[in-house]
Amino acid sequence: MTSRPAPDPVFAFELNGETVTVSAPAHHTLLELLRYRQGLTGTKQGCDKGDCGACTVLLDGSPVLSCLTLAVTVAGRAVTTIEGLGAEHRRAEGRPHPVQEAFDRSGALQCGFCQPGMLLSSAALLRKNPSPTADEVRAALSGNLCRCTGYAQIIEAVLRAAAVERGEDPPAPAWSIEPRDEEP
Repeated sequence: MTSRPAPDPVFAFELNGETVTVSAPAHHTLLELLRYRQGLTGTKQGCDKGDCGACTVLLDGSPVLSCLTLAVTVAGRAVTTIEGLGAEHRRAEGRPHPVQEAFDRSGALQCGFCQPGMLLSSAALLRKNPSPTADEVRAALSGNLCRCTGYAQIIEAVLRAAAVERGEDPPAPAWSIEPRDEEP
């Protein structure tokens, strides 16, 4: 007589502001649950070992690596993915999240693979510290790797978003060209 495998655990958690009830094998990661069971492919599957940060999501408002987080451990907690970050802000403010706008305006986007993790880590930082220094931004994003932009514009984008959120005029992007006085 063969034994039957135990049924997959069933649990509920808040996903992007809505309570969901799911089942997943006990060994599945939050990344696998989000991408393959919930269809939220904005959370990227990169290294699968916690090195790249492409799978970063917010768990109760703090950035976590979803590839290293067992799915069942989010029971009763709040998970925000990149899909939820933009939607949440659009509902409340009628526009994208400030870090999304700032990344766009600062030219901090290239291939987009690291972008969801960078944006979520940035949003978490600004929620905790609305006036970060460039060094604090670097520290907050140290777990997110980007192979395209070289980080300068990413740091600039986070500082820009912070200024906008504080109601200040954001600095012009470093790559912008100031208008020149015309010669007669």
